Amino acid sequence: MTIDYSALFAATPSPYLVLDTDFVIVDVNRAYLLATFRTRDDLIGQYVFDAFPANPAAPDVDSVANLQSSLHRVVDTRSPDSMALQRYDIPLVDQPGRFEERWWSTINTPVLDTHGTTAWIIHRVEDVTAFIRSRNTGGKQSEREEEMEAELYARARELQRLNEELRDAHARERQVALTLQEAMLHAPDLVKHQDIAVRYLPAVGSLNVCGDWYDVTDLTEERFAVAVGDVVGHGLEAATVMGMLRSALSAATRAVAGPAQALEVLGLYARSVEGALAATAAQAVIDTRSRLITYSSAGHPPPVLLHGDGTCELLDRATDPPLGARPAHVPRPQMSCPYSTDAALVLYTDGLIERRGEDIDAGLARLTRALGRHHRLGAERLADAVLAGLGVSGGAGDDIALVVVRL
Repeated sequence: MTIDYSALFAATPSPYLVLDTDFVIVDVNRAYLLATFRTRDDLIGQYVFDAFPANPAAPDVDSVANLQSSLHRVVDTRSPDSMALQRYDIPLVDQPGRFEERWWSTINTPVLDTHGTTAWIIHRVEDVTAFIRSRNTGGKQSEREEEMEAELYARARELQRLNEELRDAHARERQVALTLQEAMLHAPDLVKHQDIAVRYLPAVGSLNVCGDWYDVTDLTEERFAVAVGDVVGHGLEAATVMGMLRSALSAATRAVAGPAQALEVLGLYARSVEGALAATAAQAVIDTRSRLITYSSAGHPPPVLLHGDGTCELLDRATDPPLGARPAHVPRPQMSCPYSTDAALVLYTDGLIERRGEDIDAGLARLTRALGRHHRLGAERLADAVLAGLGVSGGAGDDIALVVVRL
């Protein structure tokens, strides 16, 4: 039996609005229309705060500001937001300029698209006005109910204040985490390369820290290395392991002859770092004088060489298992390939191309098509075009690191 979700939404007894991310009403169910004495024509296409403005006769009621804050939090955090009991007066349709005092229990819930970003907001309310007004029965009982209502309202306001403090604390924690991640990903040599663009996008819903990383290392005036890597997991633990591996590879790159040997050293080091086994990495050394790319990969998706005519070449002839995966040490493979003027080299982590239930070849094909369409762009614009073309500009279900080198 197929469920008619439109009919289900229309018949739901609780009042619902559906808003877009600009807070414009795109749908409404019958219960909401009955609760607010409106018609669909009154509401569909209206900015919610135009349809339900603040009551000018109640300047101390901050319901509009509270709802605005809640809706913005839902869009930004992609998480439901339950509001404390709120007074939100409703304009009287047949008496312009006049409002009816109303009380609501509200929860705002995001509806995410396939890329994990907020596409819609479900605004669900329960009208509790009758409960608040039930005090009007006269006598001592009315006084008691007034006391109970005052206590309930005070507790609701206190809960609202505590929720705001918790959200502020969480925002500060996210900022600290982001600052930490930026410090761990700092690549001093990157500032010397105006033709290299890097992007870092944590997984949707994460704390802005992850195990994906990138690095740029100058070796001589004519040679530099670029690398990306991916540690299993998310959060501070993965980020800590990432920082250790990234630093180790940067040091090894300066001490050995090429990317294969650097990854060999990194693999040996990974065996002694808890949480580092099965991490992946890819590195390429670019020689600008000989126009030669030398590369090696430890279980990582292949770099892509974007040629000047828009065709793409996967650099997949030097791929080996992830770091620490072999029980005994075996030298890693290394290959070289020439490049021509107007080419670009793209390194990335698997969050850019992998989708649940989809073969990795489909993701690689999607990446090469996006690169081919925009092959004439500079590094910065090409990086943004790739993220947009793969639908992950706002983040994805997994972390993403991306390096674009315009050669």
